[in-house]
Amino acid sequence: MFTETSSYKQGLLYTAFSYLLWGVLPLYWKLIHDVTSEEILAHRIFWSFLFMLVILSFTKEWTNVKNVCKRMVKHPSLILILVLSSVLISINWFVYIWSVNHEHLIEASLGYYINPLISVLLGIIFFKEKLNLWQKCSFLIAGVGVLFMTIHYGQIPFIAITLALSFGLYGLTKKITKLSSGIGLTFEALVVTPIAIGYLIILATKGEMAFFQFDLATNLLLIGAGIATAVPLLLFASGAQRIPLFMVGVLQYISPTITLIIGIIVYKEPFTNIELITFSCIWTALLLFTLSNSRYFKKVELKLKKQNSIGM
Repeated sequence: MFTETSSYKQGLLYTAFSYLLWGVLPLYWKLIHDVTSEEILAHRIFWSFLFMLVILSFTKEWTNVKNVCKRMVKHPSLILILVLSSVLISINWFVYIWSVNHEHLIEASLGYYINPLISVLLGIIFFKEKLNLWQKCSFLIAGVGVLFMTIHYGQIPFIAITLALSFGLYGLTKKITKLSSGIGLTFEALVVTPIAIGYLIILATKGEMAFFQFDLATNLLLIGAGIATAVPLLLFASGAQRIPLFMVGVLQYISPTITLIIGIIVYKEPFTNIELITFSCIWTALLLFTLSNSRYFKKVELKLKKQNSIGM
């Protein structure tokens, strides 16, 4: 019993800390805002790959890597899914870095609030998962919020939608490949690392590479981008295995909440009544979705169904 309790607390701590790190990550990208988003992404990919090679050596997982390679030989479709996974996470990383360094933190946080609903929607489409009444209502409320912002500003919140869709689809590919986070990240980085290196070489030959032009602190921060990427992911993988899925779902709101607070308080991004209405819709939808499987909500839904059947 003590061991189970200890494992649960450890999982809770690891998972919460991973979301905390993801929440404050914008502060890290802001430290290198003078570097272009494209170059930051290239460094993030390259150094993540090198860092994960060190981690795999330290944890002695090369046998598992070999087994994955054998799976790829037997099932070439796995390679295609990994390529897709790499493209999706690269898009997500780039859009997030760009949004942070171009004063769109609030919209970025909106994207990660929407993400759980996108993931459920993908589950419905690809795995024929079904929604109860309250979950359907939560989607409707969230849709109203996004639609309200779209109508007011005359354009779709592309940053939020892109972040939510790319990460949702990325999660879908992870579910299909069923690779551990460490090995998965290593292979994903491997796919796009040649592109990242090629881009950095082009910048270097043109004399436009920030890595050679800025001070030591900036260079170290660019190298550290790999660690900043891998550490929260590894913490999450370790923690999520020790706690129930619903607790992971509750904790995941830590990250966008911190990001939203940073955007409003630290970087003074505008949070008007329009954003307030949109976020209120999203928060209401998420709360309703989180409570949708509780006993009370199930009882109410059952009563409503009985009333409808009697009325018919």
